This record gives sequence, C-alpha cells and structure tokens, in this order.
Amino acid sequence: MRELLLQPRLQLLADMVPVGSRLADVGTDHGYLPVYLLQKGRINTAIASDIGAEPLQHARQTAEEYGVEGIDFRLCPGLDAIAPEEVDTILIAGMGGETIQMILENASWTAQRTHLLLLQPMTKVELLRKWLVDNHYCFTDERLVFDKGHLYPVFAVRGGEQPQLTLVQQYGGVLLDGDPLYSAYLEERIEKLRKAVDGLQRSATEANLTRADGLAEIGRLLQEKREKL
Repeated sequence: MRELLLQPRLQLLADMVPVGSRLADVGTDHGYLPVYLLQKGRINTAIASDIGAEPLQHARQTAEEYGVEGIDFRLCPGLDAIAPEEVDTILIAGMGGETIQMILENASWTAQRTHLLLLQPMTKVELLRKWLVDNHYCFTDERLVFDKGHLYPVFAVRGGEQPQLTLVQQYGGVLLDGDPLYSAYLEERIEKLRKAVDGLQRSATEANLTRADGLAEIGRLLQEKREKL
C-alpha cells in the first residue's frame, strides 16, 4: 500500500487528532487528512464533507488511490449534514476565519464540551480567537507550523468558559508561549499591523487615524511581548 505523505501544515493537524477519534473533516478538499489518519490506524471513523462536488470527488479518488476504505463522504456546507453523536473530533482547516465562524454559528452543538475542534484559519485569525472566547469555547492547545513560506496557527478548542482575551492574546496567540516559532510569529503580526497603520494614516480621515492609533498600540504590546521571550 502506498503511504500518503502530508505537507507540514496538514501533518501538524494530523498530529493533534487524538488516537481513536471519530473524525469529521469539514472542507476536506482532497481528503488527505482522513485518508492519512485511517491509513495509520489513528482514528476509528471518518466523515469527509465539502460544499463542492468536485473536491469531494477528489477526496474519493485520494481514498481509492491509497487503498483506504470506510470514509463517509458528504456533500454539504459546513456541518449541516453531520449529527453531534457521529463525531467527537471536528477539523476545519484551510479557510478564512470568518468562514470557520459561520460554520460554528450554524452548528451550536460544537460548543458542547464533548467535541474537540481543531481549527486552522488562513485569515482573520485575531477575529476568530475573540469570537471563540466570546461564544463559550475554551482554548486547550495552540501551535504554529511553517509551510511553503508561511506561518500558520492551529487552535484546539472545546466548549467551556475562558477569561476574555487580552489584545496580546487576541492578536499574538493564546497558548503559544514556548513554541519555537513564536518569536517569528509575533514579528510577522507586528509587521502586518505596521502596514495596516501606514495605510490608515495615508487616508488621513479622523476615523482611520483613530483606528491607526489603536493598531499601533497593539503592535507596541506585541513588540513588548516579543522582547520578553
């Protein structure tokens, strides 16, 4: 049997899936994660869902190519066709933070303590962190991975209460202290904020200048954090 190899971003996600999980891979695309995890005997069952028929067909082809059986393929947006009792681990990766938020809003049962969520947002990371805590999810793990020239954060969350995030946690990470990539991640966040501040200052409207001041303060706080590492 051919062994499926994962790129670093997907490998980190696979490593964070508990052994023996009943997995739902939302937005499965080519189905690499459920195929890999079943091939390794790491999970008991897998549902692979996608909003598009074509990516779901790609996932079927991946399973066939690597000789993996038993994946339940479902054509649906988000978790719409997945029942809470079918899964205990939900993986949502490779999409924008606002899309992940929408998926969870439409499946409020994910805030139950019985489900582990592994989330890998590509954009709007700071907004998703805040939304999760505001909506009764609790961070249990957070890690960084470098892949194809980019740094990606991965969150593990469950339903539960957590104190409101500080601005440093919202923009710079909740549980990343000690991660070997944390300094580089903070530097990247600081540079992104600096560019946003420059753009707002060029527009010179009162509202934008006020916004620029707020983002500049967040950048200063992240710099202080980085200097203490």
